[in-house]
Amino acid sequence: MNLYLQIFTCFAKIGAFTIGGGYAMIPIIQREVVERKRWIKEQDFMDVLAISQSAPGILAVNISIFLGYRLRGVKGSIVATLGSTLPSFIIILAIAMFFAGYQHNPTVIKIFQGIRPAVVALIAAPVINMARKARLNIVTGAAAVATMILVAFLKLSPLYILLVTAVFFFSMTLYNKRRAK
Repeated sequence: MNLYLQIFTCFAKIGAFTIGGGYAMIPIIQREVVERKRWIKEQDFMDVLAISQSAPGILAVNISIFLGYRLRGVKGSIVATLGSTLPSFIIILAIAMFFAGYQHNPTVIKIFQGIRPAVVALIAAPVINMARKARLNIVTGAAAVATMILVAFLKLSPLYILLVTAVFFFSMTLYNKRRAK
């Protein structure tokens, strides 16, 4: 199968079967592109995720653009983005056209209440897996906890925090190299 078709099919499957959007898509994208397709390594996926999170826009689309580009340049990024967004667009359009009148239906409300815990678990799972694989030490673990607190509770922009932590750890690396000499 042509790689462009493989990229489109892979991301269309992810886009079609992921409820909850961006963060809920992470474990599915990871399983597909790292474990099944072996298009990139685990560490590279974590880097893609960090860059995608810090860029403006929708996380899942950013990941699609970045991975598509790594696989086949600009055309690959377009194909991956179409694959990840087209199923959602079609599904949401169908919902808007046919089911908007049922949004206050008690059964529909209960269905969505039942889906929410699963979405929370889908978001938590890749965070736990990434924390295990990131080989955190005291300093990096403290930075991770501080970042979570700053973003979740103080509502600081993840972009600013990523920039500050990148500068901090880059400076620490330079300092440690100079000290070692």
